[in-house]
Amino acid sequence: MRDPHMSTTSVKAGLSTLEALEAEGIHILREAVATARKPVILFSGGKDSVAVLHLATKAFWPGRVPIELLHVDTGHNFDEVIAFRDATVERLGLRLKVAKVQDYIDDGRLRERPDGTRNALQTVPLLEAISDGGYDVVFGGARRDEEKARAKERVVSLRDEFGAWDPRNQRPELWNLYNTRHLPGQHVRVFPLSNWTELDVWRYIEREAIELPALYYAHEREVFERDGLLLTPHPALSRRDTEALERRVVRYRTVGDASCTGAVESPAASVADVIAEVAATRITERGATRADDRASEAAMEDRKKEGYF
Repeated sequence: MRDPHMSTTSVKAGLSTLEALEAEGIHILREAVATARKPVILFSGGKDSVAVLHLATKAFWPGRVPIELLHVDTGHNFDEVIAFRDATVERLGLRLKVAKVQDYIDDGRLRERPDGTRNALQTVPLLEAISDGGYDVVFGGARRDEEKARAKERVVSLRDEFGAWDPRNQRPELWNLYNTRHLPGQHVRVFPLSNWTELDVWRYIEREAIELPALYYAHEREVFERDGLLLTPHPALSRRDTEALERRVVRYRTVGDASCTGAVESPAASVADVIAEVAATRITERGATRADDRASEAAMEDRKKEGYF
Protein backbone atom coordinates (compact mmCIF):
# COMPACT_ATOMS: atom_id res chain seq x y z
CA MET A 1 0.00 0.00 0.00
CA ARG A 2 1.95 2.99 -1.27
CA ASP A 3 1.51 6.62 -0.24
CA PRO A 4 -0.80 8.29 -2.80
CA HIS A 5 1.57 11.26 -2.96
CA MET A 6 4.49 9.04 -3.98
CA SER A 7 3.70 8.78 -7.69
CA THR A 8 3.12 12.55 -7.96
CA THR A 9 6.41 13.29 -6.23
CA SER A 10 8.26 10.85 -8.46
CA VAL A 11 6.81 12.28 -11.68
CA LYS A 12 7.48 15.91 -10.68
CA ALA A 13 11.05 15.24 -9.68
CA GLY A 14 11.72 12.92 -12.62
CA LEU A 15 12.74 10.15 -10.22
CA SER A 16 12.35 6.44 -10.64
CA THR A 17 10.28 4.56 -8.05
CA LEU A 18 13.40 3.37 -6.22
CA GLU A 19 14.95 6.84 -6.27
CA ALA A 20 11.76 8.34 -4.84
CA LEU A 21 11.51 5.68 -2.13
CA GLU A 22 15.17 6.13 -1.20
CA ALA A 23 14.78 9.92 -1.04
CA GLU A 24 11.69 9.54 1.14
CA GLY A 25 13.45 7.08 3.48
CA ILE A 26 16.47 9.36 3.87
CA HIS A 27 14.15 12.34 4.49
CA ILE A 28 12.28 10.41 7.21
CA LEU A 29 15.53 9.39 8.92
CA ARG A 30 16.94 12.92 8.89
CA GLU A 31 13.72 14.56 10.05
CA ALA A 32 13.24 12.13 12.94
CA VAL A 33 16.88 12.26 14.08
CA ALA A 34 16.81 16.07 14.00
CA THR A 35 14.12 16.11 16.68
CA ALA A 36 15.28 13.06 18.64
CA ARG A 37 17.01 13.12 22.00
CA LYS A 38 18.36 9.57 21.64
CA PRO A 39 17.37 7.55 18.55
CA VAL A 40 17.92 3.83 17.97
CA ILE A 41 17.54 1.47 14.99
CA LEU A 42 16.06 -1.98 15.53
CA PHE A 43 18.60 -4.19 13.78
CA SER A 44 18.23 -7.96 13.51
CA GLY A 45 20.32 -8.67 10.41
CA GLY A 46 17.16 -9.32 8.37
CA LYS A 47 16.79 -7.72 4.94
CA ASP A 48 14.48 -4.88 6.01
CA SER A 49 16.62 -3.79 8.95
CA VAL A 50 19.67 -4.04 6.68
CA ALA A 51 17.92 -1.75 4.17
CA VAL A 52 17.10 0.78 6.91
CA LEU A 53 20.71 0.78 8.11
CA HIS A 54 21.92 1.21 4.52
CA LEU A 55 19.62 4.24 4.15
CA ALA A 56 21.05 5.63 7.38
CA THR A 57 24.62 5.31 6.08
CA LYS A 58 23.60 7.37 3.04
CA ALA A 59 21.53 9.86 5.07
CA PHE A 60 24.46 10.80 7.30
CA TRP A 61 27.38 10.26 4.92
CA PRO A 62 30.28 11.10 5.07
CA GLY A 63 29.95 10.86 8.86
CA ARG A 64 29.31 7.68 10.83
CA VAL A 65 25.68 6.74 11.49
CA PRO A 66 24.82 8.74 14.66
CA ILE A 67 22.33 6.15 15.90
CA GLU A 68 22.74 3.15 18.18
CA LEU A 69 21.42 -0.28 17.18
CA LEU A 70 19.15 -2.53 19.23
CA HIS A 71 18.29 -6.19 18.73
CA VAL A 72 15.85 -8.24 20.78
CA ASP A 73 17.36 -11.73 20.56
CA THR A 74 14.88 -14.55 21.14
CA GLY A 75 17.68 -17.08 21.51
CA HIS A 76 16.09 -18.99 18.63
CA ASN A 77 17.57 -16.92 15.83
CA PHE A 78 19.42 -18.53 12.94
CA ASP A 79 23.15 -18.70 13.69
CA GLU A 80 23.98 -17.37 10.23
CA VAL A 81 21.90 -14.24 10.82
CA ILE A 82 23.48 -13.50 14.21
CA ALA A 83 26.95 -13.87 12.67
CA PHE A 84 25.96 -11.50 9.85
CA ARG A 85 24.51 -9.01 12.38
CA ASP A 86 27.73 -8.91 14.38
CA ALA A 87 29.95 -8.65 11.29
CA THR A 88 27.89 -5.72 9.97
CA VAL A 89 28.07 -3.85 13.28
CA GLU A 90 31.85 -4.33 13.43
CA ARG A 91 32.33 -3.27 9.80
CA LEU A 92 30.42 -0.02 10.30
CA GLY A 93 31.90 0.68 13.72
CA LEU A 94 28.51 1.02 15.40
CA ARG A 95 27.26 0.28 18.90
CA LEU A 96 24.81 -2.61 19.29
CA LYS A 97 22.73 -3.32 22.37
CA VAL A 98 21.25 -6.83 22.61
CA ALA A 99 18.24 -7.55 24.83
CA LYS A 100 18.01 -11.32 25.35
CA VAL A 101 14.71 -13.10 25.90
CA GLN A 102 16.66 -15.94 27.52
CA ASP A 103 17.79 -13.61 30.35
CA TYR A 104 14.14 -12.86 31.14
CA ILE A 105 13.26 -16.54 31.18
CA ASP A 106 16.25 -17.39 33.37
CA ASP A 107 15.33 -14.87 36.08
CA GLY A 108 11.58 -15.58 35.96
CA ARG A 109 10.35 -12.37 34.35
CA LEU A 110 9.03 -14.40 31.41
CA ARG A 111 7.88 -17.99 30.95
CA GLU A 112 8.30 -20.21 27.94
CA ARG A 113 5.16 -20.64 25.85
CA PRO A 114 3.65 -24.13 25.51
CA ASP A 115 4.33 -24.07 21.75
CA GLY A 116 8.00 -23.16 22.31
CA THR A 117 7.92 -20.03 20.14
CA ARG A 118 9.35 -16.81 21.51
CA ASN A 119 8.29 -14.09 19.07
CA ALA A 120 5.50 -12.93 21.38
CA LEU A 121 7.98 -12.87 24.29
CA GLN A 122 10.02 -10.09 22.67
CA THR A 123 7.67 -7.31 23.77
CA VAL A 124 8.77 -7.00 27.41
CA PRO A 125 12.54 -7.02 26.67
CA LEU A 126 11.96 -4.50 23.85
CA LEU A 127 10.01 -2.07 26.02
CA GLU A 128 12.48 -2.34 28.89
CA ALA A 129 15.43 -1.83 26.54
CA ILE A 130 13.76 1.30 25.13
CA SER A 131 13.04 2.62 28.62
CA ASP A 132 16.45 1.74 30.11
CA GLY A 133 18.27 3.12 27.08
CA GLY A 134 16.30 6.37 27.14
CA TYR A 135 15.41 5.99 23.47
CA ASP A 136 12.69 8.35 22.27
CA VAL A 137 12.75 7.61 18.52
CA VAL A 138 12.88 3.94 17.51
CA PHE A 139 13.42 3.14 13.82
CA GLY A 140 12.10 -0.15 12.47
CA GLY A 141 11.95 -1.90 9.11
CA ALA A 142 8.22 -2.68 9.06
CA ARG A 143 6.39 -2.21 5.76
CA ARG A 144 2.68 -1.72 5.10
CA ASP A 145 2.51 -4.54 2.56
CA GLU A 146 3.63 -7.18 5.08
CA GLU A 147 0.46 -7.58 7.11
CA LYS A 148 -2.96 -5.97 7.69
CA ALA A 149 -2.12 -4.41 11.08
CA ARG A 150 1.07 -2.91 9.69
CA ALA A 151 -0.94 -1.45 6.82
CA LYS A 152 -2.89 0.58 9.39
CA GLU A 153 0.16 2.11 11.05
CA ARG A 154 1.58 5.46 9.97
CA VAL A 155 5.22 6.24 9.20
CA VAL A 156 5.52 7.85 12.64
CA SER A 157 3.70 5.78 15.24
CA LEU A 158 3.10 7.25 18.69
CA ARG A 159 3.49 4.79 21.56
CA ASP A 160 2.17 5.60 25.03
CA GLU A 161 4.03 5.33 28.34
CA PHE A 162 3.39 1.56 28.27
CA GLY A 163 4.73 1.20 24.72
CA ALA A 164 1.25 0.41 23.43
CA TRP A 165 -0.11 1.38 20.01
CA ASP A 166 -3.66 2.69 19.62
CA PRO A 167 -4.78 2.45 15.97
CA ARG A 168 -7.47 5.07 16.70
CA ASN A 169 -4.91 7.60 17.92
CA GLN A 170 -2.75 8.30 14.88
CA ARG A 171 -1.57 11.58 13.48
CA PRO A 172 -2.21 12.77 9.93
CA GLU A 173 0.81 12.76 7.62
CA LEU A 174 -0.25 15.09 4.85
CA TRP A 175 2.35 16.30 2.33
CA ASN A 176 4.98 14.02 3.90
CA LEU A 177 5.12 16.07 7.11
CA TYR A 178 6.01 13.90 10.10
CA ASN A 179 5.24 14.78 13.71
CA THR A 180 7.56 13.05 16.19
CA ARG A 181 6.49 15.06 19.24
CA HIS A 182 5.59 13.07 22.33
CA LEU A 183 5.14 13.49 26.06
CA PRO A 184 7.72 12.37 28.66
CA GLY A 185 7.57 8.60 29.02
CA GLN A 186 6.20 8.13 25.50
CA HIS A 187 8.22 7.37 22.39
CA VAL A 188 7.65 7.11 18.65
CA ARG A 189 8.34 4.24 16.28
CA VAL A 190 9.44 5.42 12.84
CA PHE A 191 9.27 3.25 9.70
CA PRO A 192 11.35 4.60 6.76
CA LEU A 193 10.32 1.61 4.59
CA SER A 194 6.61 1.99 5.28
CA ASN A 195 5.72 2.67 1.64
CA TRP A 196 8.06 0.02 0.22
CA THR A 197 7.03 -3.44 -0.95
CA GLU A 198 9.03 -6.65 -0.67
CA LEU A 199 9.82 -6.29 -4.36
CA ASP A 200 11.04 -2.70 -3.85
CA VAL A 201 13.39 -3.88 -1.11
CA TRP A 202 14.88 -6.59 -3.30
CA ARG A 203 15.29 -4.23 -6.26
CA TYR A 204 17.03 -1.78 -3.94
CA ILE A 205 19.30 -4.56 -2.64
CA GLU A 206 20.22 -5.33 -6.25
CA ARG A 207 20.82 -1.69 -7.18
CA GLU A 208 22.94 -0.97 -4.12
CA ALA A 209 24.73 -4.35 -4.08
CA ILE A 210 23.73 -4.83 -0.42
CA GLU A 211 25.04 -7.96 1.27
CA LEU A 212 22.54 -10.22 3.10
CA PRO A 213 22.70 -13.44 5.11
CA ALA A 214 23.03 -16.45 2.80
CA LEU A 215 19.72 -17.90 4.07
CA TYR A 216 17.87 -15.55 1.74
CA TYR A 217 19.18 -17.47 -1.27
CA ALA A 218 18.59 -21.06 -2.41
CA HIS A 219 20.61 -23.70 -0.60
CA GLU A 220 20.17 -27.35 0.29
CA ARG A 221 18.87 -27.76 3.83
CA GLU A 222 17.41 -30.41 6.09
CA VAL A 223 13.74 -29.55 6.74
CA PHE A 224 10.49 -31.10 7.88
CA GLU A 225 6.92 -30.09 7.15
CA ARG A 226 4.47 -28.87 9.80
CA ASP A 227 1.12 -27.17 9.13
CA GLY A 228 2.21 -26.25 5.62
CA LEU A 229 5.55 -24.78 6.73
CA LEU A 230 9.03 -26.13 6.01
CA LEU A 231 10.89 -25.87 9.32
CA THR A 232 14.55 -26.46 10.08
CA PRO A 233 15.54 -28.77 12.95
CA HIS A 234 16.35 -26.60 15.96
CA PRO A 235 16.75 -27.16 19.72
CA ALA A 236 13.61 -25.06 20.20
CA LEU A 237 11.52 -27.42 18.07
CA SER A 238 10.35 -30.84 19.17
CA ARG A 239 9.96 -32.78 15.95
CA ARG A 240 7.08 -35.25 15.96
CA ASP A 241 7.49 -38.89 14.96
CA THR A 242 5.30 -38.28 11.91
CA GLU A 243 7.48 -35.39 10.68
CA ALA A 244 10.09 -36.87 8.39
CA LEU A 245 13.36 -35.05 7.71
CA GLU A 246 14.14 -34.33 4.07
CA ARG A 247 16.86 -32.47 2.23
CA ARG A 248 15.38 -29.83 -0.05
CA VAL A 249 16.58 -26.77 -1.92
CA VAL A 250 15.01 -23.86 -0.04
CA ARG A 251 15.46 -20.24 0.86
CA TYR A 252 14.02 -17.94 3.52
CA ARG A 253 11.88 -14.94 2.66
CA THR A 254 12.12 -13.72 6.26
CA VAL A 255 14.65 -14.77 8.91
CA GLY A 256 12.94 -14.41 12.28
CA ASP A 257 12.63 -16.88 15.14
CA ALA A 258 13.64 -20.35 13.84
CA SER A 259 10.86 -21.96 15.90
CA CYS A 260 8.11 -20.34 13.82
CA THR A 261 9.76 -19.20 10.58
CA GLY A 262 9.50 -21.50 7.59
CA ALA A 263 11.49 -21.78 4.41
CA VAL A 264 10.09 -21.93 0.89
CA GLU A 265 11.18 -24.32 -1.84
CA SER A 266 13.05 -22.21 -4.33
CA PRO A 267 15.84 -22.35 -6.91
CA ALA A 268 16.48 -18.58 -6.53
CA ALA A 269 20.23 -18.45 -5.90
CA SER A 270 20.86 -14.80 -6.81
CA VAL A 271 19.27 -11.41 -6.23
CA ALA A 272 17.96 -11.39 -9.81
CA ASP A 273 16.39 -14.81 -9.28
CA VAL A 274 14.72 -13.65 -6.06
CA ILE A 275 13.35 -10.54 -7.76
CA ALA A 276 11.75 -12.66 -10.50
CA GLU A 277 10.28 -15.00 -7.88
CA VAL A 278 8.88 -12.24 -5.66
CA ALA A 279 7.39 -10.44 -8.67
CA ALA A 280 5.34 -13.55 -9.46
CA THR A 281 4.13 -14.39 -5.94
CA ARG A 282 0.78 -13.31 -4.50
CA ILE A 283 1.50 -14.14 -0.86
CA THR A 284 3.45 -11.82 1.45
CA GLU A 285 6.58 -13.18 3.11
CA ARG A 286 4.94 -13.19 6.54
CA GLY A 287 1.79 -14.85 5.23
CA ALA A 288 3.83 -17.57 3.54
CA THR A 289 6.38 -18.33 6.26
CA ARG A 290 5.39 -17.11 9.73
CA ALA A 291 3.43 -19.48 11.99
CA ASP A 292 2.95 -16.85 14.72
CA ASP A 293 0.85 -14.67 12.38
CA ARG A 294 -1.56 -17.54 11.79
CA ALA A 295 -2.73 -17.68 15.43
CA SER A 296 -5.71 -15.44 14.62
CA GLU A 297 -6.87 -12.81 12.13
CA ALA A 298 -5.74 -10.09 14.55
CA ALA A 299 -2.56 -11.77 15.87
CA MET A 300 -0.18 -9.02 14.77
CA GLU A 301 -2.51 -6.17 15.76
CA ASP A 302 -2.96 -7.64 19.24
CA ARG A 303 0.81 -7.86 19.70
CA LYS A 304 1.35 -4.33 18.40
CA LYS A 305 -1.20 -2.94 20.86
CA GLU A 306 0.91 -4.47 23.63
CA GLY A 307 4.09 -2.84 22.37
CA TYR A 308 5.44 -5.28 19.75
CA PHE A 309 7.37 -4.05 16.68
